[in-house]
Amino acid sequence: MRLTLERPLAFFDLETTGTRIGRDRIVQIGIVRLLPGGDRERYQTLVNPGMPIPAEATAVHGITDADVADAPALEDVARNILDELAGCDLAGFNLLRFDVPFLAEELYRVGFDWDHASLRVVDVQRIYHQMEPRNLSAALRFYCGREHDGAHDAMADVEATADVLLAQLDRYSDALQGTVDFLGELSGDRQRSPDAAGKLMYDDRGNICLSFGKYKGWTLENIGRNDPGYMQWLMTKAELPGSTLGIMRSTLADLNP
Repeated sequence: MRLTLERPLAFFDLETTGTRIGRDRIVQIGIVRLLPGGDRERYQTLVNPGMPIPAEATAVHGITDADVADAPALEDVARNILDELAGCDLAGFNLLRFDVPFLAEELYRVGFDWDHASLRVVDVQRIYHQMEPRNLSAALRFYCGREHDGAHDAMADVEATADVLLAQLDRYSDALQGTVDFLGELSGDRQRSPDAAGKLMYDDRGNICLSFGKYKGWTLENIGRNDPGYMQWLMTKAELPGSTLGIMRSTLADLNP
């Protein structure tokens, strides 16, 4: 084993009800402790999140409400989890951005402090991105077999991007449909915010909603109908960017011609 360890390295991964740290909950944790000698010790458990698991989360990890109905709550297994991680450094995929802060927040919520600040964290995703850059030059080399000699020249960049897309369609002809609708959907283009500042969002029906505050996820129409005072405050005193206010005014005007 080329990996030199002075103490165990704990790889862990969370499956959750969503990605909102502080609001979503853990439904499964898996831990593999890689020991200095190369042996592995494993621990895993389902966790009852105390809330329904959204269908979109189940579609990702396959865990349903029925699967966790008889599983322990996090507070019942938190000590086991901390014991498994004790004396270890940490490793995982996207660990620094998601799993570590998510687990720390959830443990804190149920009354357990996890002091991980001094631990070394090996994030395999970041190593992957460092070793295999995901920029336009790398894409042109991978898909088209040539170097990007004009990198960061605007015209050369857009020419290269067009060539990469056409090469992707050829390479993945069985998986990719050559329509803008399909490729836009695959790119997640409908998930972007209506406004540049990200203060607004679309719901599943394409209605414009707030993306922050106590009415996060509510349509502007519902907020205006149920709490007009709050809507007035948003429009006049919340110091929202001008482009965001413009979209809000336009949307409300369309709803109330």
